[in-house]
Amino acid sequence: MPADVNAAGDIFGGWVMAHVDIAGGIVATQRSRGRVATVAVNSFQFKQPVSVGDVVSFYADVIEVGRTSITVDVSVYAERNPASPLVVKVTEAKLTFVALDREGVKRLVPAAVS
Repeated sequence: MPADVNAAGDIFGGWVMAHVDIAGGIVATQRSRGRVATVAVNSFQFKQPVSVGDVVSFYADVIEVGRTSITVDVSVYAERNPASPLVVKVTEAKLTFVALDREGVKRLVPAAVS
């Protein structure tokens, strides 16, 4: 939306970062079967700007599970130019989340369900 643009007229990078964190947190929450918190942004690369009017999609995959942590890859794609649609990868990131109990204390990530 226009309210989310930076001085150059592209979507503000912080907006993209926030949504990457949400997407990663969803799959980490599912895998941990409970509350998680972001503890690290291991890598974050903006490949292309996101423009007003782009349809943006976020894809997240668990790539590593530790005793209390879950590392997630998030890829972001933009579909642009409705008259001749083009899909481009605009961002990729790797984040680590830690599983927490109700009191906010680290807990073990349960074994994967088959």
